[in-house]
Amino acid sequence: MAMWYVIEGYDGADVLAKRAQARPRHLARLEALRDAGRLLLAGPCPAIDAEDPGPAGFSGSLVVAEFESLEDARYWADSDPYVEAGVYERTEVRPFRRVLP
Repeated sequence: MAMWYVIEGYDGADVLAKRAQARPRHLARLEALRDAGRLLLAGPCPAIDAEDPGPAGFSGSLVVAEFESLEDARYWADSDPYVEAGVYERTEVRPFRRVLP
């Protein structure tokens, strides 16, 4: 039975250019989850209190998506282009129980 999982990626220092370069491949994977009906939400966390953080960049990203197992969710997270590009210095994956909405 599939479950929801929270995937948090934590950006390293000075990775804004790397993030921009890997973003199209990162988004393509999220769009595939969305198109399969398996994406609840996804987005970056600005490093400052602003919708557009400019050169301050981002502190990381949050994804809530459906996978068959924790192992599958971890594999998906570890395969993210942001990991490959060195944007995320670490990722955390944990089960999520959707209550609302």
